[in-house]
Amino acid sequence: MADPCVVVATMIAKPGQEDLVEKTLRAAAPAVHAEPGCLRYALHRHAKNPGQFVMIEKWASRDALREHGQGAALREVGAALADALAAPPDVQVFEPLPAGEPDLGAI
Repeated sequence: MADPCVVVATMIAKPGQEDLVEKTLRAAAPAVHAEPGCLRYALHRHAKNPGQFVMIEKWASRDALREHGQGAALREVGAALADALAAPPDVQVFEPLPAGEPDLGAI
């Protein structure tokens, strides 16, 4: 079985584009959740900076993540947010290192 991977994708909305970014990311979630290998795709907003969003993702494998990156949902998000973000998304991929209690020590 392939090893899972965790993604932290940070997006910063241009001033005045916060609602568009949030609505676009929320609207894409059901389609992404249905993609093969999606184990988690959860949107968050910075507590003190309402224009900063973080998507925390978990994929069953790097192949599943690669397919997600080429999928229709992400293409639609990219097109919708092309002029709404202050910079390209910062996408970082991590290998899980479970520790301690299984339910608490891993995403």
